Amino acid sequence: MILSILDTDLYKFSTSNAYFQLYPLAEGTFTFNDRSKEVYDEDFISELKDAFAALAALRLSDEEFRYVRSRIRYIAGNYWEWLRGFRFEADKIQCGLDAEGHLQIEVTDLLYKVTLYEVPVLALVAELRNRRNGLSPDFDKAMQLLDAKLEIAKSDGLYFSEFGTRRRFSPELHESVVRRIGEKCPEYCTGTSNVHFARLFDMSPVGTFPHEWMMFHSGVFGYKRANYLGLEDWIKVYDGALGTALVDTFTTASFLRTLTLKQAKLLDGFRQDSGDEREIGDMIIARLQEFGIDPNTKILVFSNALDFKKYREVAAYFKGRIKVSAGIGTNLTCDPGIDGYRAANIVMKLSRCRMSAKDPWEKVIKISDDKGKHMGDDIEFRIAAHELHLDAQSCRKSAAEQF
Repeated sequence: MILSILDTDLYKFSTSNAYFQLYPLAEGTFTFNDRSKEVYDEDFISELKDAFAALAALRLSDEEFRYVRSRIRYIAGNYWEWLRGFRFEADKIQCGLDAEGHLQIEVTDLLYKVTLYEVPVLALVAELRNRRNGLSPDFDKAMQLLDAKLEIAKSDGLYFSEFGTRRRFSPELHESVVRRIGEKCPEYCTGTSNVHFARLFDMSPVGTFPHEWMMFHSGVFGYKRANYLGLEDWIKVYDGALGTALVDTFTTASFLRTLTLKQAKLLDGFRQDSGDEREIGDMIIARLQEFGIDPNTKILVFSNALDFKKYREVAAYFKGRIKVSAGIGTNLTCDPGIDGYRAANIVMKLSRCRMSAKDPWEKVIKISDDKGKHMGDDIEFRIAAHELHLDAQSCRKSAAEQF
């Protein structure tokens, strides 16, 4: 079900490398969360554990090693050398059910290792869930639906990248989608986040860093300067490469407050992953104008549960004001041509971290621009709201929002 060690998002490798270079002793725990609270049974757990055990067979082949060394040059060679010896360890994946039958998964290890578990774990859960429900894609209908989406991109000149690994229906559908995009819409697809398919179809692997990078910095350095220090460390490792910043780990307003002129000049753009696209984009444009930076020299990348019709409207709103692109995932890889199908609504986030085994564990949280995407501990939310000068009420979680 996981086709290669490269069958994951590029930002897992870029973030793993950043930990490897700067914080090699740092440890973390990733915790699974099913926002839909689906109910499973012990047979499902048994199948899932077998799938986790199979991950141990994955390794970076010589051919793949040559590819990443030549194509992904901004990641240091010593990291790829290390990855050749990396193996997933199923006994590190704690998996079971709570009293209500909800899936519980945690993985703890050095951060440069544990971050690599997130995407394959999510992809395995999503695919096994579909199998459990007896679902198979209607490939002909799925391709017809995809073609209609690509026609919107071509007719409106909408640039986008494929971001759909983590919750994909299946690797077979995923592969068909990426192949079709390459055949039908190469002029507007800027690449895929999946490194395996980027290699297979000679596309650009795309991505920068996830929320966990800023969450880690908040855990070991505090909330007030987590965004600032996270960007400074990213610049230290990548020296201007991978320059699209994810802005909403602790709300976009908080990110923009500590953004500096130097950072704004070095960044190529900003990724919006929660909140209203127009409102967030306007905030970013206003901050760039405060710095005296022409917004048309930067790019906004929208990735908040987009479909192509919504993206078309958003792009029209910002036309002539700033360049735009989109990372589209679920709408591409979880549209199997099955009437009424609903994709798994699952995530796996960093829940705690520490600088080294000598240090105490620190809980970490995410305060999104969408309340439904908040994650973490209630006490930490109150601390963060105070330190970041956020409205405490808007930072409160509903009862369903927890790790």
